[in-house]
Amino acid sequence: MSENGARIIALDKERMQAMADKDIAKLNKLLCKDLIYTHSSARIDTKESLIGAMESGATVYTSVVPSKVVAQDLGDVVVLTGEAQISVLSKGVASSFGARFLDVYQNQDGAWRMVTWQSTKLPA
Repeated sequence: MSENGARIIALDKERMQAMADKDIAKLNKLLCKDLIYTHSSARIDTKESLIGAMESGATVYTSVVPSKVVAQDLGDVVVLTGEAQISVLSKGVASSFGARFLDVYQNQDGAWRMVTWQSTKLPA
């Protein structure tokens, strides 16, 4: 695996943990200002709306654990594919599910930031 690929897999684990820890400062550093975040429910968030939902308590990630993650290093872009086990409280309703995801990071002036997330629920 390339150096960038390994670095971004580790960085994305940090991002997932930051979501579970509600570490808004870390998320602000890791997420691109033009983020497009497509949930497994097909709901789309921007950086602002994703973080806003977490800050308001409308969306509370209790656990996000990746597995089977593979990186494609395209230079200033790294594409991750894999699976994640996600536990979340959304508008007071708890759910846990597996999802397959596609996650894209871009090197922006020396800082790697997540620019896109797309996930699909795995069959129960």
